[in-house]
Amino acid sequence: MRIDDWFLTDRERGNPATSLPAWCAGNRAEPLVHGSAYFARLAEEVAAMSAGDHLFFTDWRGDPDQRLTGAGPTVRELFVAAAERGVIVKGLVWRSHLDTFQYSEDENRHLGEYIEQAGGEVLLDQRVRVGGSHHQKLIVLRHPSDPARDVAFAGGIDLCHSRRDDAEHRGDPQAVRMAEPYGARPPWHDLQLMLRGPVVGALDQCFRERWRDKTTLDARRPLAYLRDRMLGADLQVGELPPRPPDPPPAGPHLVQVLRTYPDKHPPYPFAPDGERSIARAYRKAVRRARSLIYVEDQYLWSREVADLFAAALRENPALHLVVVVPRHADVDGRFALPPNQVGRVEAVRVCRDAAPDRVHVFDVENHAGTPVYVHAKVCVVDDTWSSVGSDNFNRRSWSHDSELSCAVLDTELDPREPTDPGGRGDGARVFARELRLRLMREHLDRADGDDADLIDARQAVEVLGKAADALQAWHDGGRVGERPPGRLRPHRPERLRAGTRMWAMPLYRLVYDPDGRPWRLRRRTSW
Repeated sequence: MRIDDWFLTDRERGNPATSLPAWCAGNRAEPLVHGSAYFARLAEEVAAMSAGDHLFFTDWRGDPDQRLTGAGPTVRELFVAAAERGVIVKGLVWRSHLDTFQYSEDENRHLGEYIEQAGGEVLLDQRVRVGGSHHQKLIVLRHPSDPARDVAFAGGIDLCHSRRDDAEHRGDPQAVRMAEPYGARPPWHDLQLMLRGPVVGALDQCFRERWRDKTTLDARRPLAYLRDRMLGADLQVGELPPRPPDPPPAGPHLVQVLRTYPDKHPPYPFAPDGERSIARAYRKAVRRARSLIYVEDQYLWSREVADLFAAALRENPALHLVVVVPRHADVDGRFALPPNQVGRVEAVRVCRDAAPDRVHVFDVENHAGTPVYVHAKVCVVDDTWSSVGSDNFNRRSWSHDSELSCAVLDTELDPREPTDPGGRGDGARVFARELRLRLMREHLDRADGDDADLIDARQAVEVLGKAADALQAWHDGGRVGERPPGRLRPHRPERLRAGTRMWAMPLYRLVYDPDGRPWRLRRRTSW
């Protein structure tokens, strides 16, 4: 296998202004499934940091009072204590829209205030395209005196309410308000990577590029700037400590750091025309698929994304697509809900039109029958290439907001049959295959190791389909008798009236799923 058969080259990234390496070898990536697992490891790593160490983080939303373990510290307590010990704490948190619209302006502001009082520095970063957000979820922990201890966390989990759930999916006791079907304590499915090795240095550089952007934090938003001045927000970007050398090799994984930055004005100095390496990486990997594409995603919107999957399905008659999505949008209401529905309806239709018998879309519920909100952003292709990040399968994540993802290629081959699912000689890889199997086992109520019938793609989709159909039949039959094992049900996109589609589709494309590409790429339908 050639690495650049799967990973983007520097040229293919399409952003010569960045100093990121094409990819990093010698890493160890560990998937932390669910917020409870991630938060516990984060608390452990930060508690062990000492004076002079570096704690850098980016976030979409940060709730100061979010507990990281049942009886453990809050986010505020953990980061404040680190700063008070002399750890250099620097954060970039999206400034956010108003809380009135169910966003997190006050929470993000307060987290930064607490940390700054302890000696750290957190900036409310609104250096985004109009209508966009900083959606990256990254924490980098550096130990200049002992680089082997360096670690980073990247994925889809914010430092906020509702994220601390576990495999039982009973929900986080500290919950955000969501659509009524999810109840007062919404069950939440999510994923974060813990990374060691040289890739930590690349992720450190990602943070530094954003931090050193000389654009005003509230660029082109004079009212927001005045409000921040009145509230005493930190609007001056401080200095960062010197960047330590990359940590030593830690494992067998090749990792490619992928990002989205929009084409905006004033431009990012590290991405003058934006960066769309996430979209380009998916395009390269999906086109290479021959056996199975496994996706877990919060949205699965956008005709552009669906067309990519549909083309792969048409060109490869043995290829299956398995997608796990939320049953319902996270919001409801007469005007908020339809724009959330119309994009997925179209995307699923496009994929199923291409291969009606090879597209398998499921949603998830817990054992009480409450829908689980799938917030994970995961893709596994032919048990070879995988990606975990903050980006969703939609145009917004591929072009308009800032996003961060890590693609993984394992150098260790998986010996279980089929050893080469794609038939290209690339071979199944331990990391990608085990990530897919671990997620499938959870959705099927399987114990670790109980997955012999899930390794082959065709057999796996048959097992998933039968389990989902059995659970659906139990519900349709009035929930009589013992509940079948498993948590998957066939996803049934909502039917929308023609009149609703007429007003919801333009709103969806302009506001919910906007396009942040330069016009020349839009005209060529290219990334």
